Amino acid sequence: MVSRSYSNLLELASGEPPSIGRIRRRIPRVMTVAGIISDLDEDSDSDNSAGPSSPPRDRTIVVSNHLPIRAHRRPDNRGWTFSWDEDSLLHQLKDAIGDHCDMEFVYVGCLRDEIPLADQDEVGQILLETFKCVPAFLPPDLLARFYHGFCKQQLWPLFHYMLPLSPELGGRFDRSLWQAYVSVNKIFADKILEVINPDDDFVWVHDYHLMVLPTFLRKRFNRVKLGFFLHSPFPSSEIYKTLPVREELLRALLNSDLIGFHTFDYARHFLSCCSRMLGLSYESKRGYIGLEYYGRTVSIKILPVGIHMGQLRSVLSLSETEAKVAELVEQFRDRGRVMLLGVDDMDIFKGISLKLLAMEELLKQHAEWRGKVVLVQIANPARGRGRDVREVQEETHATARRINDAYGENGYEPVILINEPLQFYERMAYYAVAECCLVTAVRDGMNLIPYEYIIARQGNENLDGVLGLNPSTVRKSVLVLSEFIGCSPSLSGAIRVNPWNIEAVADAMVYALEMPEAEKQLRHEKHYRYVSTHDVGYWANSFLQDLARTCRDHSKRRCWGIGFGLGFRVVALDSNFRKLAMEHIVSAYKRTKTRAILLDYDGTLMPQASINKSPSSKSIEILNSLCSDTSNVVFLVSARSRSTLGEWFSPCENLGMAAEHGYFLRLKRDAEWETCIPVADCSWKQIAEPVMNLYTETTDGSTIDDKETALVWSYEDADPDFGSCQAKELLDHLESVLANEPVSVKSGPHLVEVKPQGVSKGLVAQRLLSVMQERGLSPDFILCIGDDRSDEDMFEVISNAMAGSSLAPAAEVFACTVGRKPSKAKYYLDDTHDIVRLMQGLAAVSEQAFKCDYTPKRSKSIMPLHID
Repeated sequence: MVSRSYSNLLELASGEPPSIGRIRRRIPRVMTVAGIISDLDEDSDSDNSAGPSSPPRDRTIVVSNHLPIRAHRRPDNRGWTFSWDEDSLLHQLKDAIGDHCDMEFVYVGCLRDEIPLADQDEVGQILLETFKCVPAFLPPDLLARFYHGFCKQQLWPLFHYMLPLSPELGGRFDRSLWQAYVSVNKIFADKILEVINPDDDFVWVHDYHLMVLPTFLRKRFNRVKLGFFLHSPFPSSEIYKTLPVREELLRALLNSDLIGFHTFDYARHFLSCCSRMLGLSYESKRGYIGLEYYGRTVSIKILPVGIHMGQLRSVLSLSETEAKVAELVEQFRDRGRVMLLGVDDMDIFKGISLKLLAMEELLKQHAEWRGKVVLVQIANPARGRGRDVREVQEETHATARRINDAYGENGYEPVILINEPLQFYERMAYYAVAECCLVTAVRDGMNLIPYEYIIARQGNENLDGVLGLNPSTVRKSVLVLSEFIGCSPSLSGAIRVNPWNIEAVADAMVYALEMPEAEKQLRHEKHYRYVSTHDVGYWANSFLQDLARTCRDHSKRRCWGIGFGLGFRVVALDSNFRKLAMEHIVSAYKRTKTRAILLDYDGTLMPQASINKSPSSKSIEILNSLCSDTSNVVFLVSARSRSTLGEWFSPCENLGMAAEHGYFLRLKRDAEWETCIPVADCSWKQIAEPVMNLYTETTDGSTIDDKETALVWSYEDADPDFGSCQAKELLDHLESVLANEPVSVKSGPHLVEVKPQGVSKGLVAQRLLSVMQERGLSPDFILCIGDDRSDEDMFEVISNAMAGSSLAPAAEVFACTVGRKPSKAKYYLDDTHDIVRLMQGLAAVSEQAFKCDYTPKRSKSIMPLHID
């Protein structure tokens, strides 16, 4: 089948017949003027004419705020020149992943330079043809509101745990900035649509600038293969829930197939937000974490990004690097000075001032290091702007001056502050000479500075000569890392510190200076082994492999979109699992004469979230209408006690009921309760109840329901995370202490239940069918509806009965679950409101049939199906 790639537009414009080989991987020219499409390459057909085309390469569209491109104005101001940005992670992953797989990359993003409107067409075409980059040109005012407004004033501070408690502490939420953010994400989506081949391409979106982009793409292509990686921290739910558009962002991210985070903490916070704000739960299957979201499984990936080994090694081999290392050796080592190094952006979260205060504390408490130790702080230009950046700059310079004035000597400054941007080779030279690297950020997404430092300290033969090392010398390095940065969990040999504890950071610096050489070597060896094997290629290849795994069943599932705006989401179901159509079941209901109807109560006829759980007068009326139809046998199957069910449904004379998951059963109101299995010994309650009481006392909002034959511990009103954690512990505890008792311990939605072995709702379905068969009744219509795992037993019995002799040959069977989820049922309805509407519709059919068919003569011949 010919792909639906947007390359088809080129074929149609040229009037040529489409060729599969060419359509599959054509990238159209960028269109920035409506109605103008540039010509195809002159040699576009030459490859196809020579013979069959080679198999197409996999292609990934990488989307980020900035393209990995550097733009330069020509000296004569007549046009632009472009080159790859070697420091860009996105370019590095393209280069590094080539060692792992054959992958083609296309980039979508903005240029860092403003391109005049008159040059945008030409620039767009050059970038596409030469670099396979699709630029998104944003008007300056929109860019300012998007990037410096919503991204840097609202999202970035919040994700780094800064709340806007006052106008001076981060930006208050501004709806107009949010609208600009959404508008830019829509522009990016439009750019992707120009080049995407939706059947084959993968799309990989990067970072918090484009968090609502997945919704726009999923809305256009329900089966798009879409991954998202967040390079910043994700805050705890207590912080995140202060964001007014919290649900919009969560739902947008959940339109991805795979969501990546650097650390488990960030992923855990995201999952907690999904649980608390959207009511979603997650589970781990064979090492993969997944969220079920409207029939789709959204996978969670936890893997920190790495560095580009090839690039770092090539920079270390430059003659400029050797010269700079020699200069630094002369400046520090030859004068008996030990260099401590910090490399940070000049922003409020990098903790530069805290690092300087720790250096001051070191010099104050350890006079022996005065004149010997030097802290070189490289301060990269801030990426944001505003009052907070100016304040950080002023504080940093003032603190450095104070330390130098207090502890400096002739020819010695304990703090060297480097403000101007350094070339990458210069930074690598500082790494190679530094005895210790300090990263004391108070909050940071990943931070690859420690990784670069480790590779630089490993060095090479040329640098060994400059540093006076033998090739056989074991390398060494020491890292002092903040606990609050993403790379800290990966570098277990680092000295971890709380950057807010100035004295502890100073002690860590002294420990790094005085650490035995053998320990420095062991720490370095451990770090180098990890960093060199978990590079950017490993990270990118692992992410794309998981994305392919997550998306492999896309074509097998039926998908359609629901919701409006940023509330849009896609429902994905197995091809055999479909929504129960009212017209279908009503038609079957009308033409059948022997019907069995089994209904769950909580979560089916009554919403789980309802405070008043007793049935409404409307529900009683519907059930009575169904029971009064002499063609029907209606059974209510519930986990509730028989006393509760008997009280609530006393107006329903002909309603059959099963209580406590089917342990007790009666065929109509005036019949005696019977048991489906021999009477159980409940002495096990003496063991289970004290255990449940313990967990109830320690879990606020939890309760115990003591039934005749079962005990249920419910945490519906407890904190969802803590309640879930306690439920898992309780489940294990009960299984252990009740291992020798004739009971089963099960978990359900917000509960843990202990009940006699062998009791299930499936027994009720079996009992009903066997009684009808004994009376010579073969049902030609069965409707079974339930909402949780306990109802799956009924669905299984009903499905198996279709192959047996208990049903009529052409029986209509409807096993229906509530909500879209994996189930043994063949049908689903969205919620309890749909269930009630369905039952109301069937009741109306029964009432109408009774009015039409009832005559005094006919009433004498009616043979009721109610089971006495």
